[in-house]
Amino acid sequence: MLLFFQRILYSFSIQLLLLHLRSSLLLLSLWVVLMLMMSGLLGRRLGLQYLFLDPEYLGKVDFLSFFIVGMALGGFFMSWNLTSYLLTAHHFPFLASLSRPFTKFSINNLLLPLLFGSVYLLLIGYFQRQYQGIGWLEIASHLVALMLGSLALVLLYSVYFNFTNRDIRHYQPNRPIRQAPIAPGRRKIDLDYIKLDQNRLLVWTYLGENLRPRLVRSVAHYDSALLFNIFRQNHLNALALQLFSMVVLLALGYLIDWEIFRIPAAASIIVLFSLMVAFMGALTYWFAEWRAFLIIVLLVAINYLTTFSVFNNTNKAYGLRYDGEPAEYSYTKLREICTSDQIAIDKANTLAILNRRIRGKRKPKIVFLCASGGGLKAATWSTYIMQVADSLTQGRLLDQTVLMTGASGGMLGMAYMRELYGRESEGMVESWHAAKYRDSISKDMLNAVAFTLVSNDLFLPWRRFSYAGEWYYKDRGYILEQQLNENTHGVLNKPLMAYQRPESEGRLPMLYLTPAIVNDGRQMILSPQGVTFMMMPPVGLVYNDDYEVDAVDFRWLLADQRADSIGFLTALRMNATYPYILPTVRLPTSPELALVDAGFRDNYGIQTATRFIQVFQDWIRANTSGVVIVQITSSEKTQHIGTNDHRGIVESLVRPLGIAGKVLSIQEFQHNNTLSYVHDALGDRRFELIRFVYHPANDNKLEASVSFHLTRQEHQDVLNALELPENKKSLARLVEILK
Repeated sequence: MLLFFQRILYSFSIQLLLLHLRSSLLLLSLWVVLMLMMSGLLGRRLGLQYLFLDPEYLGKVDFLSFFIVGMALGGFFMSWNLTSYLLTAHHFPFLASLSRPFTKFSINNLLLPLLFGSVYLLLIGYFQRQYQGIGWLEIASHLVALMLGSLALVLLYSVYFNFTNRDIRHYQPNRPIRQAPIAPGRRKIDLDYIKLDQNRLLVWTYLGENLRPRLVRSVAHYDSALLFNIFRQNHLNALALQLFSMVVLLALGYLIDWEIFRIPAAASIIVLFSLMVAFMGALTYWFAEWRAFLIIVLLVAINYLTTFSVFNNTNKAYGLRYDGEPAEYSYTKLREICTSDQIAIDKANTLAILNRRIRGKRKPKIVFLCASGGGLKAATWSTYIMQVADSLTQGRLLDQTVLMTGASGGMLGMAYMRELYGRESEGMVESWHAAKYRDSISKDMLNAVAFTLVSNDLFLPWRRFSYAGEWYYKDRGYILEQQLNENTHGVLNKPLMAYQRPESEGRLPMLYLTPAIVNDGRQMILSPQGVTFMMMPPVGLVYNDDYEVDAVDFRWLLADQRADSIGFLTALRMNATYPYILPTVRLPTSPELALVDAGFRDNYGIQTATRFIQVFQDWIRANTSGVVIVQITSSEKTQHIGTNDHRGIVESLVRPLGIAGKVLSIQEFQHNNTLSYVHDALGDRRFELIRFVYHPANDNKLEASVSFHLTRQEHQDVLNALELPENKKSLARLVEILK
């Protein structure tokens, strides 16, 4: 029995695994991170696990989508084998005496890929059966597709190595042996020392191509130069293949405008991890003990070089002019506009719009639609609420809405519905309440973004395109706009100013987009109308020394930079720019301003709506019967209370920082306080707050993710949330108010 366990312990497969655990923890961490993402232990709220468990390609989850993910997974496995071979083969000199050494190495290095792949298959099967309700036959088809995709790529690699790798049979006994020179900086391996049985890593057996164990032979009698040349030639082939794989990926980056080349997001992520494995392996192989120092030097060098514009193609707002004099952004200038006549001009224009909007209605209730962020979940939820509520109120919801505001995904849905509402009134669409429109807004956008990030943004972000007579660089921000444009059939592809006349004439409700300014935390308000009256609290216009300017009129600030030409899709993207997922948008100002998701300042649109109400409260009292704020939020109103019990000293040190992650809860508390002031100012009979809150309606209480991707189950769960008692009650109340 002892001998049996010794044979297992000293088998090549086990010794390889132990060597990885001893010296390749950095590479192993990539496996761990990838598995955490697949299982939902990492990034569950962002829905990262669904990208792997329910991959989508060309709008479908099918055999082909899983096959493509399988190919990416096979590439990851082979990247691991290639890197492992580069770094560890010299510890096992007996490999050089075998035919097809890399093939045998890969077979014995299968423990980790087999374990990883098996867990992944189980996760897919469990998720699709438990949460998607898919039949066993379809699940089997998906699993087979994944395995076939992996096998296909592994076979391609195997064919390449079969024809290019040289083994000991290539070197004839009478051929003179000359050891190749070692590259500068690369570690020198003393094979004379390692190849001796008493010095090498102890291995008794290895698995051959037929998966049967074979005894390891001594290689002490082989010339070290011969063994070194075999390893060196195999290593160069491995490096060449990894370089070729990177070139193919970069080539695909030039095809991002073609939907067929936008592979599933899971495949893009796995490809990125494959490149990381190859990069870390190459650094270790060529520089050994200098690896950590070199990484630090590279980071410092990259940071320095990217301070120059030629190496840092920052994302820009499409339509703006960047080659002229930048707009001055200073607090002095902001204060000047807030004490100028422009405030009165913009207020008068907006009052005229409000009068036209309620024309023909006898003191109606006016509606403010406020939608929260939350990716496609929020977009689908806001779209569905607007469609159902407007239908049940016989069209009065949108007819009596004067302003739409909010953040991120919620505004994607509301902007789309507003456009279709206007088109219906002009006879261009039959009914904007149709289900096909909410299906369109819920279509995947993450695949295109993830693939562009991997294939373009990280390596060659220098492709350009022309818009409104200006040139800009293509990146994941550009591709998100293209995908959104495709999903919505091109109806939003127009400049922001295309909405000025419809809003001015009262044919469409006004819509404010309010991304946050990274530099100072203020709001940037985008509207085709003048909104300088929104730049500070109304009382600040009287006591301007006591109140801060906390918002900026986009068109006023960038009038000389062609603010009127900015694309509406770009404006929507700026309002939904979640950091890292999308690139931060830079503006042609001095100093340069950067914009991110509106949710960092006002995720629910309440702050913007209540300020508008404060500014025009006299008109509201004189011309309406009151205000209805409809808040459409994609997150639960009441958050669970965390505990501080049984925490170690390390957890206790970082625990106080956890409040930074409660920004949305803090906003809700502040908004409740603001709403109470508005309620007191207008009175009980003139103010109504109606909330539609999404939370899981499924039996598993699995919440839809906050991303640009929705699974079929998540999509249905969002729609089912309207059947929850509290939402049905809100809907009935809204119908009653708008009678």
